[in-house]
Amino acid sequence: MVANSTDTGTIDTGKIDTEELGTPESEWACWDHVYPALDLSRCREMIVVAPHPDDEVLGVGGLMAMAAATGITVTVLAVTDGGASHPGSPTVTPDQLVAERSRETRRALSQLGLDLDPIRLGFGDGEVSAHEEELTHALTEFLSNEPGTWCLLPWRGDGHPDHEATARACLTASERLGITAVEYPVWMWHWARPGDSSVPWDRAFAVELGSDVTEAKRRAAAQFVTQTTALSSDPADRRVLPPHVLERLLRPYEVVFA
Repeated sequence: MVANSTDTGTIDTGKIDTEELGTPESEWACWDHVYPALDLSRCREMIVVAPHPDDEVLGVGGLMAMAAATGITVTVLAVTDGGASHPGSPTVTPDQLVAERSRETRRALSQLGLDLDPIRLGFGDGEVSAHEEELTHALTEFLSNEPGTWCLLPWRGDGHPDHEATARACLTASERLGITAVEYPVWMWHWARPGDSSVPWDRAFAVELGSDVTEAKRRAAAQFVTQTTALSSDPADRRVLPPHVLERLLRPYEVVFA
């Protein structure tokens, strides 16, 4: 059964329940699909749009670190502040979660060698689809139309309503501005299976991270304590990102759709 929530834990799409194991990483590791390498040579500026704090790190944290290390300008846009990750928590209020998740993000980005603070758009966690037109306008105003600008956005079929609404807004804004849109999956790895016909494998490219970047990404993910550990023994305080979820997201490579 899928319960209701509004952040990256158990949600009402019918696809995602992080208390279930989903597709194990061992099954993905055995798949013999070959991804071509992503070519960054034409990227001059990378604007990464995250539906919730941690999506940018879990999805493309390694790619961001590698881009910045080669002189590419990296900016992070946070669509929501993640205040609804633990509805009904007896331990923390939504405002406290927002403040702590902001601090976690800064610490995580620092582990990746990124000295930046995300630009916060302030949309409600779990409410992005209701404000999609407003988000599209905000992104169109913010994104650069300079040659070499890439917008990194959640994959349009990821299975989370905030992710998919963010993707649609980003795709519309990118098309208006004529810039490159690159999509990154997060929850797809949980509900899809190797060769799943609903996934655009023909547009998939790999980013090999190397041991140093892989380890930096692991350290970055560990900064999201409110998501990777239980806040208390109360069921409303359960961890959103258990080890079997993180295992799929902390591989020595990342995959994007371009």
